[in-house]
Amino acid sequence: MSRLWDKGAPLDERVLRYTAGEDHALDNRLVEYDVRASIAHAEMLTAQGLLPSADLEAIRSGLTEIAAEHAAGKWQVLLEYEDGQTALETLLTQRIGEAGKRVHLGRSRNDQVLTALRLYLRDAVDELKHRVEGAAQALDDLAAREGDVQLPGYTHMQQAMPSSVTLWAGGFAAELRDDAEGLQQVHRRLQRSPLGSAAGYGSPNLPIDREATAKKLGFASVQTPVTSVQLSRGKAEAELLFEISLVMQDVARLASDLMLFYTQEFSFVALPDAFTTGSSIMPQKRNPDVFELIRGRSATAQACLLEVMGIVAKLPSGYQRDLQLIKVPLFRSIDLCLDTLAILPSALAGVTFRQERIRLDPSIHAASEANELVVKEGISFREAYRRIGDQLRKK
Repeated sequence: MSRLWDKGAPLDERVLRYTAGEDHALDNRLVEYDVRASIAHAEMLTAQGLLPSADLEAIRSGLTEIAAEHAAGKWQVLLEYEDGQTALETLLTQRIGEAGKRVHLGRSRNDQVLTALRLYLRDAVDELKHRVEGAAQALDDLAAREGDVQLPGYTHMQQAMPSSVTLWAGGFAAELRDDAEGLQQVHRRLQRSPLGSAAGYGSPNLPIDREATAKKLGFASVQTPVTSVQLSRGKAEAELLFEISLVMQDVARLASDLMLFYTQEFSFVALPDAFTTGSSIMPQKRNPDVFELIRGRSATAQACLLEVMGIVAKLPSGYQRDLQLIKVPLFRSIDLCLDTLAILPSALAGVTFRQERIRLDPSIHAASEANELVVKEGISFREAYRRIGDQLRKK
């Protein structure tokens, strides 16, 4: 089939497979966003006198039908299309004829795909934030159920000061809500419209209206100058991946605590059978696989961030094909975080603390006793610290 850049020279099929890579499959999640941006672009062209109204109606109707069919699973972006942008224009032209060839005026695949990607990422960020808040609420619910249960607080893996389920769960919940705020901040970079920057240098001799398309698509502003658009690629993506890494780090530490508490040596918690698995050889075993994989996948999130930053590092200005490779780690990290946050609240709902198995060492109150001496006797903390330490050594 003919591609958008085809000038008639034959293409080695190995080149298509290598250069397209996974891009065509990954573009399937961008189709609905690409359609929205394409319709907004076509409406702007008509308003500027660059596209007949009849062609606009055909384009709008055709793209809407194509998007609906894609959502229904009637077609997918395949390797033969190379990417989602080629697929949409090809299918549109097949459906409405010559008018389909007019939709690309004043844009490039470079700003087209980046616009669709930012629209998608805006929704992805909102969904991630919602699920992070859901995980925090699950911790609040756990604290409400069992918050009065006393726990030892640890430093250096030694019992240090008294804690409780309320404090333990509340600490993680607070950090997850902080992560949600961090995710919200990613919108700052996603709210600038790249549409109309074309291949990175605008569209000379065309009276396009970038403000109009930005407004139609809900962007807060137009990204200027046009040369900044390609320079910005990878930055919002890396910022999102950094925030995802922090989310995954927090839930990994939560999982690590629960796995420690689940050991026979601690036996502080019971985990539901529905969220543990068995051993193929040891009849007595129940394994906390869900929490182990939550812990392990924090490494994947960090690796995705480093991959994106490595792709962009030291690229010259302007568009480079390397930038296409960002999608793989970007989508992978988003998906693994969404999957993790989907299962975590249900897993936490089945966690119960075994109060009868939790023992606080008497020395855990030492700091509190030292503070009490300071208040009662007016001595320095260092003197109180020494006295309590001497008492504990004599026992």
